[in-house]
Amino acid sequence: FTGPVVNDERALTSEADLRTVYRPAGQPALDKQIDHLDDHCVAFLAHAPLAMLATADANGRCDVSPKGGPPGFARALGPSLLAFGDLAGNNRLDSFTNLTDNPGVGLLFLIPGIDETLRVNGTGRVTTDADVLTACAIDGVSFRTALVVDVEEAYIHCAKAFRRAGAWTPEAWPDTSDLPTPACMLRDHIGLDLSAEEVGEVLEDGYRRTLWRSGG
Repeated sequence: FTGPVVNDERALTSEADLRTVYRPAGQPALDKQIDHLDDHCVAFLAHAPLAMLATADANGRCDVSPKGGPPGFARALGPSLLAFGDLAGNNRLDSFTNLTDNPGVGLLFLIPGIDETLRVNGTGRVTTDADVLTACAIDGVSFRTALVVDVEEAYIHCAKAFRRAGAWTPEAWPDTSDLPTPACMLRDHIGLDLSAEEVGEVLEDGYRRTLWRSGG
């Protein structure tokens, strides 16, 4: 497919440039940011089964990875500390490798059915500390590692994006009948000599076997 040619001379490359287009943030949007996890944040974490983890390597190359578990999988260990155990993934370790070079992290916690989200920013590290692993325990899972985040900023993010998307409204969900299945996409990206159905079976088997396995 083809698209427009982007004129880099029109790029906005400083905050001053951006403010020629965007009005100043309202004071409530600035005041809502706190530097710790208060009781409201702790309650939100206790109900959240899903988070998006953003990291960057030493060169600023970014990565976002979903993290999930039963509601409350991410635990507040104190007013400025949260952690969650690592469940099995693909072992690329993109996020965790980034943290060894650049500890900055951004987390977006989501509760299905609630359009507002909880944003938490700070610094992170991967640990094998036994006390942390015990504090992060999920029934039946013994973790080998956990992500610990020192919280520097926390605030509730507005609902506009989720309401525009109709994210939790089934009748607003797009028709995906013309969308290639994830198995088909994976087959073509890797170049596998298998049918999409066979790839799908392999994926589902892997999910069944490792869904609640500790990462490692």
